[in-house]
Amino acid sequence: MNREPEKTKAPWAGDLEVPFLEPQHILVVDDDVTIVRLLGEFLSGLGYSHATAADGREALERHEEAPATIIVTDLVMPRMDGMELIREVRARGDDTDIIVMTGYGRDFRYTDVIRAGASDFINKPFNLDELEAKLDRIIRERNLRAQLRRLSIHDALTDLYNRRHFETRLEEEAQRAIRQSYPLYLLMVDVDRFKDYNDRLGHQAGDEVLRRLARVLEQSTRRHVDNAFRYGGDEFAVIVPQASLEQAAQIAERIRRTYLEEGLAPTTLSIGVARLQENGEQDVRERLRRLVRCADEAMYAAKHAGGDRVVVDANAAAAAGSPRRDPPPPGAPGPK
Repeated sequence: MNREPEKTKAPWAGDLEVPFLEPQHILVVDDDVTIVRLLGEFLSGLGYSHATAADGREALERHEEAPATIIVTDLVMPRMDGMELIREVRARGDDTDIIVMTGYGRDFRYTDVIRAGASDFINKPFNLDELEAKLDRIIRERNLRAQLRRLSIHDALTDLYNRRHFETRLEEEAQRAIRQSYPLYLLMVDVDRFKDYNDRLGHQAGDEVLRRLARVLEQSTRRHVDNAFRYGGDEFAVIVPQASLEQAAQIAERIRRTYLEEGLAPTTLSIGVARLQENGEQDVRERLRRLVRCADEAMYAAKHAGGDRVVVDANAAAAAGSPRRDPPPPGAPGPK
């Protein structure tokens, strides 16, 4: 069980409210069973999920089984001490905060543990109120960082992933598709007659079109499988992994038809579908550039044919062993 989400503010945040976004799991590490029992009861009373370990080596095993967001560790322990535990956690690149507790202040200075990678330090015997205050501060900072990470990869208007995250995610998905030998498709989606709509009804109406298209993309794609992005302006992208050409085309058609049901005439959608080249001497990034170019060209072919249609790139159709069909006339119903 975890504490209910709260709201907090950074000094620079103005009116921005930042929710506690992540559940906390705290790992207590100490060879003193009395301390471990006391802190376990204390954390349970605060509503935090927690685990315990008797030394650094056991702590790493527990951390591997259930990654801790915060580790509260003693310094002097058998097998692996607290300083070595800090270095091991940092060497793994884990985003874990560490509070060091010790009764050996003469042997370890505050600066020693902070330089090793700890987030804070508390002397034994300690007051539980002091530990709670340190935990609260660290959790506020963790969630501010999480919020900033989220803002950095999301589009402010539509709340879809942004162009920056598209490029990162596309490369990750491509590497996985190549490694596991499954098809990867890319849909490029553009709003037909968006400029005219925007000029006639105003930017707020245009923004609403983009927000509603974002919802259509989320509703029309496979949850936790496909990913939708705002690529730029009125152009969007959808990454479709582990799908056949027929499935990718069906997703594209579903997006097109669902958008028509939004009643945003005269705007419609032009959608291009392309497939990642599976074999070839080109490196992954060159193949990705070609994938984006082919999806973009298919999308523009749909626009030049009058819009409101899906066009599959010829290379994608050939790779799937399907003939490329001419795009249907505007307003023609898609497949059921």
